[in-house]
Amino acid sequence: MHASSQRAETAGRGKWKVLAAVSAGGALGASARYGVSLFWPSVWGTFAVNVVGCALIGVLMVLVSERHVVTRPLVRPFLGVGVLGGFTTFSTYALDIAGLLERQQAATALAYAAATVVGALGAVWLGASATRRMAGAGP
Repeated sequence: MHASSQRAETAGRGKWKVLAAVSAGGALGASARYGVSLFWPSVWGTFAVNVVGCALIGVLMVLVSERHVVTRPLVRPFLGVGVLGGFTTFSTYALDIAGLLERQQAATALAYAAATVVGALGAVWLGASATRRMAGAGP
């Protein structure tokens, strides 16, 4: 990738600040996810994390990309990629499905797989739509 096609916050020496922001945010997000797994150790805890995380991603992307409410260059890498990327866990989702299938709970695995996809996509849409409305513009 040429420097001219890079996002401004990752050009030149800025990439190290972005890497630090993503790393710090990822540590926070993954720690929060781990806390939820201790409190709610089941596939539905993972489901809740993914749906809530996706709703927050919808909110963040509207505030950063559309409304420009947040203009600091490291907010999106820190919160979006770092915190929310570390919080949501689609790798655990895949392992949960495999575990359900190994335990011969195919119906639960199918319901969980479908509910997570529908829930996550719906949550992004709902988070973004609600934020747009609250910020004074339509969907």
